[in-house]
Amino acid sequence: MTTHNDDTPTFQRRIRSFVLREGRMTPAQQRAFDDHWARFGLDYAGQPRDLEATFGRRAPRVLEIGFGNGEALAWASENDLDRDYVGVEVHGPGVGRLMNALAARDARNVRIYKHDAVEVLEHEIAPGSLAEVRIWFPDPWHKKRHNKRRLVQPAFVDLLASRMAPGGLLHLATDWEPYAEHMRETMEAAAGWRNRVGPGQSAERPAWRVETHFERRGMRLGHGVWDFLYEWHGA
Repeated sequence: MTTHNDDTPTFQRRIRSFVLREGRMTPAQQRAFDDHWARFGLDYAGQPRDLEATFGRRAPRVLEIGFGNGEALAWASENDLDRDYVGVEVHGPGVGRLMNALAARDARNVRIYKHDAVEVLEHEIAPGSLAEVRIWFPDPWHKKRHNKRRLVQPAFVDLLASRMAPGGLLHLATDWEPYAEHMRETMEAAAGWRNRVGPGQSAERPAWRVETHFERRGMRLGHGVWDFLYEWHGA
């Protein structure tokens, strides 16, 4: 890892935390890009973005990384109108589905990147600008030889820290126990973060994280679910 002049962590060797398997988009999802991208989409430009200008106001900002089909992001943004939401997802069908849902209710507090989250954080999100980051049910990369591809790694947590406002919240959730242990170990060792529940403890599912179809399916299969809430208090 190296840093820019502004102490922003960057990565000399990029290991992708995702495999881009683009499923076939439905006609409705494809139309969403044609009809709604100009309104909800953010084109990656590789330079800091003025989110106050983007949203037309000054408000706390929540970043959700890997929002899947957008079910949780759509619900959260509709029930939390005082904050602005930025979603990042690489898979087109989920992006299209979310845009259709946002358009149906004329949402004004959500914008979407269809891009790699690490690059968005490195180059487009200003230091100290995020009130909350949500990473819910990221790919667990089950096989040991693939564990290095997990998104939650020390270098990535350092990058997140550089983008958090004081007291900002990092909310992690997973239904894969080995990844939960990995998250716990990584965060407990990270300087400047405080576990809101208590050292080493997971939290009950907060009211703001709606139970999704994906989660219910996992619970039917006997999976547990672990939520972790870490506040940024500075190194």
